[in-house]
Amino acid sequence: MPATALDPNTALVLVDLQKGITGLPTVHPTAGVVERGARLAAAFRERGLPVVLVRVVAGAPGRTEAQRGGGGGQFPADFADLAPELGREDGDIVVTKHTWGAFHGTDLDLQLRRRGATQVVLGGIATSIGVESTARAAYAHGYHVTLATDAMTDMDAEAHRNSVEKIFPRLGETDSTDAIIGLLG
Repeated sequence: MPATALDPNTALVLVDLQKGITGLPTVHPTAGVVERGARLAAAFRERGLPVVLVRVVAGAPGRTEAQRGGGGGQFPADFADLAPELGREDGDIVVTKHTWGAFHGTDLDLQLRRRGATQVVLGGIATSIGVESTARAAYAHGYHVTLATDAMTDMDAEAHRNSVEKIFPRLGETDSTDAIIGLLG
């Protein structure tokens, strides 16, 4: 179902478009995902709307069956460097997270509420992990949620498809980058 509207105080939240994530093998090429994220960021900035760039610097401490690769959980020094194509500006909000979702253990909700945001547009990597976790929390926090499905990708095709087709329609509206920019007016 295409997105129908954006609130006047909508924020863009781009999840984990950073060096250590964009270098992973994904379903859709990360260069295109980053490019569409950058276009969304430019459109939001042009309209004076909040742009949130989320990066992950660690994993949650709990035990899991799926092990993280290499280094005993240590990430390379440049792992959390945001993709330069996003054109980070001084007015952007940078959120550093330690779990999958951008709300848990961060001040994201406070930052958005201070700016009067009532809706979020989401994109990033990975669709079924960081983006979906953030979408679920945004919905639970009472934000309207719109998902730019061509500005996200995953390492697993089935997980990506499940999020886009089964989960996201229950959390908000989905559409393309171009359609969302069009709704900004």
